[in-house]
Amino acid sequence: MTFGKSGILALCVLSAAVPASLSAALTKAETAMVKTVDAERDRTVGLLETLVTVNSGSRNLPGVTKVGAMMRAELEPLGFEVRWVPMEQAGRAGHIVALHKGNGRGKRLLLIGHLDTVFEPDSPFQRWTPKGKDWAEGPGAGDDKGGMVVIVAALRAMKAAGTLKDADIEVVLTGDEEDVGDPVEIARADLVAAGRRADVALDFEGLVRDGGRDMGSIARRSAGSWVVKATGNSGHSSGIFSDKIGYGAIYELARIVDRFRRELPEPNLTYNVGLIAGGATETTDADGIRATATGKSNIIAPVAEARGDLRTLSDEQTERVKAKMTAIVAEHLPGAGATIEFDKGAYPAMAPTPGNRAILDRLNRVNRDMGLPEMPPLDPLKRGAGDVSFVAKDVDSFAGMGPYSTGDHAPGEAVDLASIPTQAKRAAILMSRLSAEARRK
Repeated sequence: MTFGKSGILALCVLSAAVPASLSAALTKAETAMVKTVDAERDRTVGLLETLVTVNSGSRNLPGVTKVGAMMRAELEPLGFEVRWVPMEQAGRAGHIVALHKGNGRGKRLLLIGHLDTVFEPDSPFQRWTPKGKDWAEGPGAGDDKGGMVVIVAALRAMKAAGTLKDADIEVVLTGDEEDVGDPVEIARADLVAAGRRADVALDFEGLVRDGGRDMGSIARRSAGSWVVKATGNSGHSSGIFSDKIGYGAIYELARIVDRFRRELPEPNLTYNVGLIAGGATETTDADGIRATATGKSNIIAPVAEARGDLRTLSDEQTERVKAKMTAIVAEHLPGAGATIEFDKGAYPAMAPTPGNRAILDRLNRVNRDMGLPEMPPLDPLKRGAGDVSFVAKDVDSFAGMGPYSTGDHAPGEAVDLASIPTQAKRAAILMSRLSAEARRK
């Protein structure tokens, strides 16, 4: 059984036709994995607390490195060959790449997570705080230190049950998922290479719930940015709209942004304007997050700038929308001009392929055998971009194997501790079954 990009729809149909009452019960090894995950719950939560206590904001290179060393200490005893890949060339700390050599016959699995968080050392949100029996707050508690402990818990359960021994598994934990290094070609080279070696990629960012129901992510949209810079002739405001002066930079920029709003909408596409400034002078800082402008009401603005993002569901959609935006920018008002540039380090899209759907089908077989509800596919509009998208062109991929959390990327980020063992059991059983299947030729 294979999960190629084509020819696997029959798998989905076949599995859907099997009544839940006839689904195979958990094997002895799978039952042992469930018991191990439950028995090690306190250990798993303790590891999460320890990881959260170490600040690993993407720009905190020593902190990311320290969390990498902590994960090395978890993976090496499980039989993984672990290496640290430094990322000085990309301005970041580095990545963990860990390889477990199995029998060379089963599907090669790639597990993806990340060491870093959005919370830099100057963030006021730094502490692990229990919130009752099943919840805790902390920076990265869900995204993605919670995902990393699910990986560890699942692998430990597999080792205890004897299913890890023959499994070919590679783990890549990036150190800059929240703020990818530059150039992105260097920052993601090791992850892309791992994707090309794999048969199935599982992303351990957070589980999404919709209407109280666990969902399966078979698609993630891209995430990129754009900058429009408008120019115009300056002069006294009494000359605005004249043949000599024209419309000025701010009217040119307003024309562009409004046409984006009216002419670009299509399914699965969003595009935000997050920063805008213009006047007699305008400057934006090197990070592109702070703008300063000067001007007076009676001076026609010669410069203006807008910055925003762009999210699509496929590379084809990305290129089509970029072409539309470029054409709109090029149709200048009299006396004005404008240019648009797109982020070269954008996250690509993870399109909803048949192969990705087949992984969800396999996971739902696990759910049925565990007595859990089926997970429907998640609307890709309801989650952001992620590292798995960098490998999705090369390997069937699935996202959302981490725990459920709320308030990600903001003070008060909280993880549902009860979801960690559930996700670890799902992962351990799914990985054991996949790794026992013949790999693609």
